[in-house]
Amino acid sequence: QVQLVESGGGLVQAGGSLRLSCAASGRAFSSRTMGWFRQAPGKEREFVAGISWSGSSTWYADSVRGRFTISRDNANNTVYLQLNSLKPEDTAVYYCAARTLGSGHRSENEYNYWGQGTQVTVSS
Repeated sequence: QVQLVESGGGLVQAGGSLRLSCAASGRAFSSRTMGWFRQAPGKEREFVAGISWSGSSTWYADSVRGRFTISRDNANNTVYLQLNSLKPEDTAVYYCAARTLGSGHRSENEYNYWGQGTQVTVSS
């Protein structure tokens, strides 16, 4: 079992930055592929970014590539999402997710564990 707790969300102006954190507890964090997803009001949850267990491989949605950066600290069981150059359309609840190993996974059905989410609101 893996428990995930997100933090770092908030209200920011367009063009600003935030760093989201996801603290994991439970078994074998360092062997878990991690992902970030988001869900805007009235929309489906969508993939944002993913990172392999070692951190050597990362992948992004086209809408955030070049603006967001995913990273992880296996010693502290934490994964991060740095959000730069934020736009109003980035407003959503952001969720952290985990699965066992693998790379390149973009579907929420491929992740087994989920956090409760953290709200990011970008004002224009």
